[in-house]
Amino acid sequence: MELINTIIGTPLGWLMYGCYWLLRNYGIAILAFTLLTKVVMFPISLLVQKNSIKMVKMKPQLDMLRYQYVDDSDAFIDAQSALYKKEHYNPMAGVIPLLLQLPIILGLLDVVYKPLKHILHLSPELQRAFVEQTARLMSVTVDALGSTAQLSVVERVRAMPDAFASIPGSADAIARIQNLRMTFFGINLAETPSVHTLDALFLIPVLAGLSALVMCWVQNKVNVLQIEQNKLSQWGMTALMIAFSTFFAFIVPAGVGLYWTFGNLFSIGVMFLCNAVYSPKQYIDYALLEEMKRTAALDRERNKQNAALAKKYYKEFFSKENKGNMKIMFYSEGSGFYKYFRALIEALLRDTNLTIHYVTSDPEDAIFQKNEPRIRPYYVDETRLISLMMKLEADMVVMTTPDLEKYHIKRSRVKENVEYVFMDHGCSSDNLAYRTGALDAYDTLLVVSREQAVEARAIEKLRRVKKKRIIECGYGLIDDMIAAYNAMDKVENEKKTILIAPSWQYDNIMDSCLNDLVNALYGRGYRIVIRPHPQYVRRFPTRMKEIIQRYQDKAGDDFVIETDFSSNVTVYTADLVITDWSGIAFEFSFTTDKPSLFINTQMKVVNEDWQKIPLVPFDITARSKVGRQVEKGEVKELAPVVEELLAQQDDYKERIAELKQQHFYNLGRSGEVGAQYIIHRLERRYPGQIASHNPPSGEIGR
Repeated sequence: MELINTIIGTPLGWLMYGCYWLLRNYGIAILAFTLLTKVVMFPISLLVQKNSIKMVKMKPQLDMLRYQYVDDSDAFIDAQSALYKKEHYNPMAGVIPLLLQLPIILGLLDVVYKPLKHILHLSPELQRAFVEQTARLMSVTVDALGSTAQLSVVERVRAMPDAFASIPGSADAIARIQNLRMTFFGINLAETPSVHTLDALFLIPVLAGLSALVMCWVQNKVNVLQIEQNKLSQWGMTALMIAFSTFFAFIVPAGVGLYWTFGNLFSIGVMFLCNAVYSPKQYIDYALLEEMKRTAALDRERNKQNAALAKKYYKEFFSKENKGNMKIMFYSEGSGFYKYFRALIEALLRDTNLTIHYVTSDPEDAIFQKNEPRIRPYYVDETRLISLMMKLEADMVVMTTPDLEKYHIKRSRVKENVEYVFMDHGCSSDNLAYRTGALDAYDTLLVVSREQAVEARAIEKLRRVKKKRIIECGYGLIDDMIAAYNAMDKVENEKKTILIAPSWQYDNIMDSCLNDLVNALYGRGYRIVIRPHPQYVRRFPTRMKEIIQRYQDKAGDDFVIETDFSSNVTVYTADLVITDWSGIAFEFSFTTDKPSLFINTQMKVVNEDWQKIPLVPFDITARSKVGRQVEKGEVKELAPVVEELLAQQDDYKERIAELKQQHFYNLGRSGEVGAQYIIHRLERRYPGQIASHNPPSGEIGR
């Protein structure tokens, strides 16, 4: 404390001395001192203003990053830090004024408590002599006088000046002390207000609280950060500031309380001046922010309505009718996931008498529109999903959701022998696509390919977890896509159609090299279709809006940005797919036997430990087998590569067809194989009740 008093209190004392010497009024000198501190700190206020503008400007991007890394907090922190660095944003800048305010307050306390030193500039020897004489007159020790020692000196000198006349060289000092008036409108600024005494001093804390109210009211309307807060946060902060300002003014001398009061009021002028120098409207897209707020409000209202719907379905799920009778349940994260279950569910409906209980987290899931009495759909929101899973009494649960037991989805705590079956919804590497241990808690895996089966065993060995049943099932989605494609009338495109279909992870084509890609291909006689990932469109609406506006002059028959994903016609009819690490390239190539072009952006890796097993992921090895790879820096010179791939389609057709047969289990009949396994398992629990006795097929590692 003494160090702060020396370093901060001494220069502030000189500043206060200058104000007092010029104005000859202690209270007005404090007002001038307060104003000067605001002037001195104005560059800091401007720095905070610029930083705050950057924060609000980045808000849409930060929201996008939260969506993008919703399941990976470490990756979000890294991406956030990169964004801060790019925008030159300092998250600590906002606290600088608060950090500076503290030593100023402490220094000002030293100025108020030591008028002999800072206002009258008496020598240290005289200060010490006056304090010692005051202690003798009060019959206490110097230490007992504490921090108010010099204020006690002023009172005693005024009351009995002759008692100090014996101090050498005191005559001038006594006169100066007697002339020192530490009052303002009759209020002794050297005294501390009391909550128990209703006098003139009591006005200082009242004024401090009122000044905080006025400052916060203005701040909520003009401060770049406070404007973006909701009403509850705004008025919560206001209440806190009023309470703090009032309390603070009750525990310090009235002079400090006066400084605090006018500091609050002068801050209002500083806010307006900062807005004049750096107007937020010049840097921030407020229309976009308002659109985001409206979207958030609609989401809250929608969630409120959905909660009532989820409550209804939750009650139905645990009805007496279902209790003890639920043999199989499917869980879907959203409407788009039925396509992965379709072949399996239809085979079960065809070959068994099972009722399919289908739980979805999407209230608008297309499953509700299916006219199939043996499919019982339920919408359950995220809150109720936790308890639903823990109270589950089904015999078997089939999901495409990894991380069972790691996050909100748990195994049943009511029934121990529920069999949890993981159904892969991709044809690439699980070791890359899922976090470490994502499948540990499952009992059975319906795998797509030999690569996935081998990976699963290697991961089990590495992690020393239980061996799961691995069923050589296949990939129902690719079966459906091939069947749909083969049933189509094939018409050669008048113009070669190039489908740009990126993933949505960090460094994807849409964010990293779309301009270069469009410039390399547009105007060369191709029809270009940009089909962003559905998650990109859903999670990053502001980016999509900007991209659509960027290319609106090119929009037409030969340049299309497609955001309707209800149909795969675009995928089927394209001549070439260009992507980064999206699985759509394999779906396209394995469906049409046409090549894909891969741009090597930053590799999509969810599992940072993927290299701990000695297997090169299919995502990497297959890129050069079904097409070509180019580096991101080579995109500007992409046109010759595209021409070459289009010219070599016949060569790739045979190569891709062969790889397809080698890669997928049970091509064209995965749904049947998966259903046979489920029937076999349930028949063991309910002999003769499932209406099918087909033997299981393709099971390994039992």
